[in-house]
Amino acid sequence: MPQSRTAAARPVIAIAGLGIESSTFSPARTQASAFHPSRGAEVLDRYPFLAPGAELREAADWHGALVGKSLPGGIVTAAAWAELTDELIERLAALPALDGLWYDIHGAMTVEGVDDAEAVLLERIRATVGPDVLVSTSMDLHGNVSRALVHRSDLITCYRMAPHEDHMETKERAVRNLVDLLNVRACGAPRPVKAWVPVPVLLAGEQTSTRIEPARSVYAAVDEVEATDGVIDAAIWVGYAWADEPRNRAAVVVTGTDRDAVSAGAERLAQGFWKARHDFDFVAPTGTFDGILDEALASAERPYFISDTGDNPTAGGAGDVTWGLTRLLARAEFQDDDGPTVIYASVPGPASVETAVSAGVGATVTVTAGAEVDDRHAGPLTLTGVVHAIRHGDRDAETEVVIRVGSVYAILTRLRKPYHHEHDFTDLDLDPRGADIVIVKIGYLEPELFAMSAGWKMALTPGGVDQDLVRLGHRRIRRPLFPFDREMAEPDLSARLVPASDAPLTGDDE
Repeated sequence: MPQSRTAAARPVIAIAGLGIESSTFSPARTQASAFHPSRGAEVLDRYPFLAPGAELREAADWHGALVGKSLPGGIVTAAAWAELTDELIERLAALPALDGLWYDIHGAMTVEGVDDAEAVLLERIRATVGPDVLVSTSMDLHGNVSRALVHRSDLITCYRMAPHEDHMETKERAVRNLVDLLNVRACGAPRPVKAWVPVPVLLAGEQTSTRIEPARSVYAAVDEVEATDGVIDAAIWVGYAWADEPRNRAAVVVTGTDRDAVSAGAERLAQGFWKARHDFDFVAPTGTFDGILDEALASAERPYFISDTGDNPTAGGAGDVTWGLTRLLARAEFQDDDGPTVIYASVPGPASVETAVSAGVGATVTVTAGAEVDDRHAGPLTLTGVVHAIRHGDRDAETEVVIRVGSVYAILTRLRKPYHHEHDFTDLDLDPRGADIVIVKIGYLEPELFAMSAGWKMALTPGGVDQDLVRLGHRRIRRPLFPFDREMAEPDLSARLVPASDAPLTGDDE
């Protein structure tokens, strides 16, 4: 039934969600504190388009419940899941009667003992707020979209760029679509039609960047489908490659008012992704860690960036694999202070950070760091060097120190941290533009680093987000699935029309 609210009244909308990428191939576990949850009115402060006086802020009566986002990491513990979701539900239950809910998630959260966690949470949310509430879900394109998640959402969308330069634009689109839908529902319009197509492809984000073909063209078609009469929104999800759940694969969802337009658009996007599967390739040249170091030293391009990809904390790596830094410090070229300048970011080591802080800048220290969580590839690393910089108060790392060993500036942290911005280095009295080589635990370079790099290659290193997906050992993904089954038959890519959220869902998630 349409909402009883009059068309002139402002809709009442809540905001809730939890977001993380969880690698099931990392031994790390994610606790509740990692989500840094916002509550109540502070939730709105996360979104510039909901600032006081902004058009969308004035378009509805907004209520923050709980929104938490964690750095990608290991599986979320059952205790953390219970703590966060119980509080989220309690806060929703205490709000006034709602017209709508914006479900702000990532979509690749794995929880101990729970499959399809985001759909499970949304089912609890719907049981709390009631079936008439309209839900708009916004996601990362590396999230996973089950039929159950589509069913429990009235609108659903994701980023269209990787790297995710459009992340806030996507969230704003999800909110704007929700406000528009609430307004037409108040005048008696039906819920949107939703067409879902699972695509049996699972590739790493570094192989599907929209900076290059074929992803650039595959995603360009999203705007064309969205512009079709009768379509509200269109989206393609790459899926999350480093978790082992049946839902993990690519998917397409198109929502709108016209059944034929929605179905045709979804099938067009799914076919485009499937046909391009053999053409997807890494966003940068790849090689071995040692081989790329040799190439960087021989190159005149400065700064030369190297991605240490296997332990990327922004993809779900534990962050404390010492394999790359151990090999770097063993190289003869970097033993002397006047050797080529190398910055390495980073390895967590709480005790080593404490030692360096106690000694102070300029002191020579011997510390041991890393491999406290993931010791499968290399053990803890002991190094002796000069404390170059100390910084307190970082949101992720808490405390950072730089130890100079020969010509290598190694960043050690109390807690793991991604290094995506120039200030991440300059805040530590480091000059990445003046360095010969900058090595970061990352996959594709984020925009600032990409713009700064004169040369760049991706080292295919070991870790919980190993780029060699086949050797990781997935056991629970739905097969056949490309690239695990390269000679698989042509799949059925016809659109599945998913019932509205207030209608029952039956059958398998296929």
